Amino acid sequence: MNERQPARRPGGRSARVGAKVHQAVADLISERGYGNFTVGEVAARAGVADSSIYRRWGSLETLLTDVALARLNARSPMPDTGSLAGDLRTYAANVAREITGPDGLMLLRLAVALSSNGQQGLQAGADLRAERTRQLQSMLDRARDRGEHAPDAFGVLDHILAPMYIRVLFGMGPLTPDYVDGLVDRLL
Repeated sequence: MNERQPARRPGGRSARVGAKVHQAVADLISERGYGNFTVGEVAARAGVADSSIYRRWGSLETLLTDVALARLNARSPMPDTGSLAGDLRTYAANVAREITGPDGLMLLRLAVALSSNGQQGLQAGADLRAERTRQLQSMLDRARDRGEHAPDAFGVLDHILAPMYIRVLFGMGPLTPDYVDGLVDRLL
């Protein structure tokens, strides 16, 4: 007897719930700032049960990390242009566009808050940095495989991302294409 397995729907109910929860988090952060809402408020805004959020993410900090990573990955993916200089310029331009866009400051503030909010927050911030560092490392490893000299991932963080983040967080001027390209040039 051949029993049919139910067809799996990519992007089915689970994906829709995840998208609603992510949007609820982004809206609440924009309206109230980080730390000024609960899982219950996220659940109510998303139209799901608190238990669904706890079952899937475990804690508010883990959910916030997931939201930040999903937004960063969707809007600033790791490019593969065929050269390290091209990859870094494209990546830096994407990040600059992202952090100066409508949700950019919210994402930066979320990342900072996650990194400094108690033990769970420290772990969430560490998870966020570890995933982004892993992604950067894959870009740098590709460059080395092509025979290019590549800095380490912390060099990219220190010399490209950190200056852009500081400028945006403290309102220290625009992230012009010349400025962003100059950061890449100085690193290379």
